[in-house]
Amino acid sequence: MDSEERTVKNRYTKLAGLLALFALIAVVVAAGSSRVSLAQNGAQGNSRARTVEQLPRPSPTPPKKEDDITLNSDDVVRVETNLTNIFFTAADKQKRFVSSLTKEDVRVLEDGVPQNIFTFQPNSDLPLSLAILIDCSGSEERTLPEEKGAARSFLESVLRADKDEAAIVSFTGEVTLEQGLTGNIGRLRRAIDDVRFVPPAGYIGGGVVVGGTPPISGTQQTLAGSTAIWDAIWATSNELLSDSAEHTRRAIILLTDGEDTISQVRMQEAINRAVKAEALIYAIGIGDRYQYGIDEGALKKITEGTGGRAYFPRNERDLNDAFAQIQRDLRERYLIAYSSSNKNRDGSYRHVTIEIVNQDLRRENLKLNYRPGYFAKTSTLEPSPTPKKP
Repeated sequence: MDSEERTVKNRYTKLAGLLALFALIAVVVAAGSSRVSLAQNGAQGNSRARTVEQLPRPSPTPPKKEDDITLNSDDVVRVETNLTNIFFTAADKQKRFVSSLTKEDVRVLEDGVPQNIFTFQPNSDLPLSLAILIDCSGSEERTLPEEKGAARSFLESVLRADKDEAAIVSFTGEVTLEQGLTGNIGRLRRAIDDVRFVPPAGYIGGGVVVGGTPPISGTQQTLAGSTAIWDAIWATSNELLSDSAEHTRRAIILLTDGEDTISQVRMQEAINRAVKAEALIYAIGIGDRYQYGIDEGALKKITEGTGGRAYFPRNERDLNDAFAQIQRDLRERYLIAYSSSNKNRDGSYRHVTIEIVNQDLRRENLKLNYRPGYFAKTSTLEPSPTPKKP
């Protein structure tokens, strides 16, 4: 090797080293820019680590392009799935589930336009991917044991270890992943047991904080005494359930009083993120009714926006009834698949309506419960470049 070749090789070696250094710096900077994190609890070594993307800004950002699916041939062939899947339940006036509907009994409208149903499948028994969100903020100090008991009861009554999976997330002013998605009920129980109320500096009980020695980290103490419900839903939908298996039914079970005090995202942003993850939200309103109350309106709004429900149990019987209804909701849903007549891949929100057209069934005033819309996909195709004139 002559001196000129050695010089060129040395230059390329230095350049490669610089590029690797720049890439490492970029990763560190990106990791530090996140404002809300689904932090991993160090005690749960089997939890999957998560990094939450930066929160959505008021101005829209260009959507990420989906990977093209290609086949080996002389020409590139793009395979795309154009079917929209909507799950729904039907119940009569006595709130009994109706499991005898057929394709001819219903019709689907998207933005008011009737759609051609491609698939109608009753009682589709898909695996479940569940996230149990436990509010352990100051307003839940007295009722946290009740929340934890409710979480254990729900998992033990619903989870099938050989088919379903669940995760445990706790939140105050920050969001913590206590246990990643798993079918191991023992790990889930231990994660629930580990959820604790951590009082902020100067806390004397009953939601009262008095002055005293300033804490070392004012930010962390503020988070410990706050409640970020919408942040918890956003982070769970974006980083946990979005990574679950493709053919699964996703749901968030939210145990809280509904009083959000510090979230960085708005309620509607949390709803939109759950809808994009195709996750239903079920809320169990648990809280100190005498001191703080329960925000039933907020919990109803965020659940109905995803096709879920909100429950406000007064006693253990009410709680068990709520769990039974949620389980039937998740297990006994109809699946409708249709190809939208609106072929624009613009990422817009499409309103969906399901109607009963069978006249006999219409007289029964059945209650249909479903996700009221979805976000359209965005185009994966690059526009053809305009040829330059010679």
